[in-house]
Amino acid sequence: MLNLRNFFNYFGFFRDLKRKDHRPAFGGLEIFKYIGPGLLVTVGFIDPGNWAANIATGSQFGYSLLWIVTLSTIMLIILQHNVAHLGIATGLCLSEAATIYLKPWTSKSVLSFAVLASVSTSLAEILGGAIALSMLFKIPMRIGAVLITIFVMIMLFSNSYKKIERWIIGFVSIIGLSFLYELFLVKVDWMQAGISWVKPSLPEGSILLIMSVLGAVVMPHNLFLHSEIIQSRQWNLQDEKIIKKQLRFEFADTLFSMIVGWAINSAMILLAAATFFTSGQKVDELQQANRLLEPLLGSNASVVFAVALLFAGIASSITSGMAGGSIVSGMYKESYDVKDNHSRIGIIISLAGALLLIFFIKDAFKGLILSQVFLSIQLPFTVAIQIYLTSSKKVMGKYANSRFLLVLLLIIGGIVTFLNLKLLFDFIKG
Repeated sequence: MLNLRNFFNYFGFFRDLKRKDHRPAFGGLEIFKYIGPGLLVTVGFIDPGNWAANIATGSQFGYSLLWIVTLSTIMLIILQHNVAHLGIATGLCLSEAATIYLKPWTSKSVLSFAVLASVSTSLAEILGGAIALSMLFKIPMRIGAVLITIFVMIMLFSNSYKKIERWIIGFVSIIGLSFLYELFLVKVDWMQAGISWVKPSLPEGSILLIMSVLGAVVMPHNLFLHSEIIQSRQWNLQDEKIIKKQLRFEFADTLFSMIVGWAINSAMILLAAATFFTSGQKVDELQQANRLLEPLLGSNASVVFAVALLFAGIASSITSGMAGGSIVSGMYKESYDVKDNHSRIGIIISLAGALLLIFFIKDAFKGLILSQVFLSIQLPFTVAIQIYLTSSKKVMGKYANSRFLLVLLLIIGGIVTFLNLKLLFDFIKG
């Protein structure tokens, strides 16, 4: 029987701790120097697309689909640690590694699809920020989208990794505190919530929302992003001791950050279930959710909701733009560098492409939901190349996936594929 210590051993967490010349890695405050990359990834799955998916889920099905947040987060921890492992062990991001080690037609096809996924992600992020501006200041949606896009591009083209990390940590903190405040205002059935977090159920008509939640949590652009930004610490990858140490610290960063994301996503569903589902009010747009909260919870809750959504939109637009830059630069076997033209082209494609699509969207809320579904459809392709690369001794050397981790990754890939086929079947049937 696999115990907890053995489980973490597979991720290198306790590896080499028994060596006499090795001290436990978590002494003092050293770990705090390594917190950051995981939070940049976390903001990607507490974005406006998640808000739309989670609020729709909670308002229509109450607590019953909380399990998909738990499952998605577990899958995400394994996938994000694995892809960060690639970045640390090889010094390459996922896009670079795919370009170097896969056949050209394979890498170009998958990476081009990934660029489209980045555009889809940015669409949700920018649209969410624009919706928040409309809630707070009555700014028309399309004008708000333009303002958000311009602001995000200025931040991306003028800031370093470290500055962006600090902004993101601040944004995540504001979002988390906002939902914590709103949860204090509602009566949550914690017994039912506890059961729903671990007990899977498939209510009739729920597959689209299950897919949208999955796509909103396990996001393909975040796999590319994490493998890139994990290298921003500029570690000495020639020193094996440093590599092993970074793998341990990275896992702690990833685990902590993903749990934060799980808590915030869960809070969204809890809030929607406790307010809208219990009162029989189906929510099909974020503006509606904001208006409904005011009479139910008071004017403060409505304002807090809109402010948190604005910060979520800005922060996640930054990370989706960075992901687009990373994917495109990797296609040219280059690392992400905002001063490099390929990285800039990737950022512009991701953000400007999304902005262009927004001008053709009539139903903003439905656009948010469908953007997350598109991400879950693209996800199996990204997961497939990730598993191939991280399992290859040619790519990873002795840091290639263990048999146990390979099985876990294949199970995750199987779950994602199954849910996509179920969505396709339901779409054809309906």
